[in-house]
Amino acid sequence: MPDPTLLHTRLALFAVALAGIALVTFPVAARGQVSRVPRTVQFGIAAGASLPISDLSNDANPGFNFTWPIGFYPRKLPVGIRVDLAYNSFGEKGNASFLPPGFLRFISATGNLVYRISSGAIAPYLIGGAGVYNTQSDLPDFVFAPSNRFGWNVGGGINVPLSALDVFLEARYNQIKVGNGSLKMIPITFGLMY
Repeated sequence: MPDPTLLHTRLALFAVALAGIALVTFPVAARGQVSRVPRTVQFGIAAGASLPISDLSNDANPGFNFTWPIGFYPRKLPVGIRVDLAYNSFGEKGNASFLPPGFLRFISATGNLVYRISSGAIAPYLIGGAGVYNTQSDLPDFVFAPSNRFGWNVGGGINVPLSALDVFLEARYNQIKVGNGSLKMIPITFGLMY
């Protein structure tokens, strides 16, 4: 039977690669259907891979994330506000025992500023903010009960506005305060905003 953590990692990376290919190869005709009036309030759904970095990468495999963004974008201003509710999950690296694998999960609510660099057919943007991360883990070096912790994030992405919705692909560095240290991850997310 194949290793479930290896299968989980491969599926997460395949999903990110597929989302990236879909966004890059989006038909030119569809890009011509760009909405001429930007929406002031947007709701969305997104998913992708979460990559553990720094000390976290020693104990955790790449995982997955789901995000539910709500955006507020004033007309004629390049800066907007986005609130993200997110779920990130990681499995234990190298679990060869008969015991259930360890896990680490984050449930977060963050407030972010979004700076739109341009508003063309493919519009890059910068995003960053802070919020509350509810964390729980039983990984060997990171064992802690569910608790709320402060965290922040910064990153960027590209947005493709269409007539009925916007498609986006983004990556963000997240750092969550834990005791005297911090946990770090990079979620890579593909989503839809309407």
